[in-house]
Amino acid sequence: MKSARNIKLAAAVLGTCLAALIGFNFMKEISFVFAKAAVVSAARLLPSAAIETARDITANTKRDKTEQSEAETDPVTEPVSAGEDDFYAVPDDIKKLIDKASKTADKDKKDGTIFEKQYKNEGVTDSSGNVRLKNLNKTKVSVEKLLQEKADLSVQAGKPSVLIYHTHTTEAYQLLDRDFYAQGYTARSKDKSFNMVRVGDEIVKELEKNGFSCIHDTEIHDVKYTGAYDHSRKAVIETLKKYPSISVTLDIHRDAIEQSDGTKIKPTATINGRKAAQVMIISGCQEEGNPVENFPDWRYNLVFAVNLQNKMETLFPGLTRPIFFSPRRYNMNLTRNSLLIEVGSDANTLQEAALSGKMIGKALSELLKDYTE
Repeated sequence: MKSARNIKLAAAVLGTCLAALIGFNFMKEISFVFAKAAVVSAARLLPSAAIETARDITANTKRDKTEQSEAETDPVTEPVSAGEDDFYAVPDDIKKLIDKASKTADKDKKDGTIFEKQYKNEGVTDSSGNVRLKNLNKTKVSVEKLLQEKADLSVQAGKPSVLIYHTHTTEAYQLLDRDFYAQGYTARSKDKSFNMVRVGDEIVKELEKNGFSCIHDTEIHDVKYTGAYDHSRKAVIETLKKYPSISVTLDIHRDAIEQSDGTKIKPTATINGRKAAQVMIISGCQEEGNPVENFPDWRYNLVFAVNLQNKMETLFPGLTRPIFFSPRRYNMNLTRNSLLIEVGSDANTLQEAALSGKMIGKALSELLKDYTE
């Protein structure tokens, strides 16, 4: 009788233990201690098979706790080492810059807040499929009809077909991904491993990887900010004369979005588990009543912009902000298929911007394949 009562008591203890493990899984530390105590208590009362079962419960609880701890120290956003076959890997040179900045990060004092967001349909006036357009002109256009048109583009195999340049060459980025920018942070740098040239490098490498020859103008055009477009204009004209096969020109910039309280906006999209700086294509327009002149071929640029955004969004959903179609010219009147592209803002990291540059290069390569002779 006493033995039977002991067995029932031990069974009750183990039943309670199991209930604790199932019903309070989030309290694994407590459950582990309770289960261990149950094994000790039941050791003298139950047959060996029951004891082994209790030990298994204890071991499983401890293993689950360890796996959870390991998972918590391995976030999805942790940078991966660069590899030739890993499209989303952090380039080694950028990883070194991040590591260097991290060593002194604890000394940085907050100067303002960084607010991260993904732009989707803000200000959109017309859209169709993957393409969204923010039209600031009086001239009305149909995205659906534009998508049915092919760009006026012909790529000659083996000859330079794309010019990448940077009117505001010294525009630069953050190095660390955090919710504030530090005192003393400068949004400009002449260091080409850190400014817009570094982003252009990623576009060029991806184009060349896919068999397209291109010219990358790395000259600093904004030593003096005023007159930067006149300076870059001369360089573009000279390059087009030297390489008449060029049919696409892209002026690669980054945006600066800041609220009245000093908060910087960081436009990002998470693609394949990696954060990329959102991209905004700018296409200009000449029409009656606006000050833009000598830009009669603006519509060819818009058709190209729509086709390029469509390709970007097909390959990398969420990468782009709405196309900014505005009464502006910049240097986009020098050739057809000429655009200005903003890669993120000064609140984005260089790592995010470089990845976006690679995506631009990949999307443009896929588009150019349809126009190669």
